[in-house]
Amino acid sequence: MERNLAIYPSNETGDLLWQLLNAGIDLGQEHEVEFSVIFKTEEQALGFGQLLLENNQKLSFTPYPASETHPWEITAYPAMPLTVQNLAGYSQLLIDNASGFDGEFDGWYTPAQQVLSQ
Repeated sequence: MERNLAIYPSNETGDLLWQLLNAGIDLGQEHEVEFSVIFKTEEQALGFGQLLLENNQKLSFTPYPASETHPWEITAYPAMPLTVQNLAGYSQLLIDNASGFDGEFDGWYTPAQQVLSQ
């Protein structure tokens, strides 16, 4: 199979999706994705979490010891087909909304990636 760079661009997301496709993952099927945003204060994180809950998003709230400056993490768990557009669009939505709470986008992960480490 030849890689279509319009669908799987030469960037981190495109490379990962291409690897998942070649590992037999159906990218068109909905997959849960974990998008994390970190915050300076617990209050900021909870405010952002409330915004997500008001928009019917599944989320978790936890301390984030990996950062001294942003020790609180909200992770949203939407389900979506794995496309560059879906992943970039949801990431940007979080970035835009988290800015009002002084949050920093910390990346995304999908459990589908586990197939790559087998």
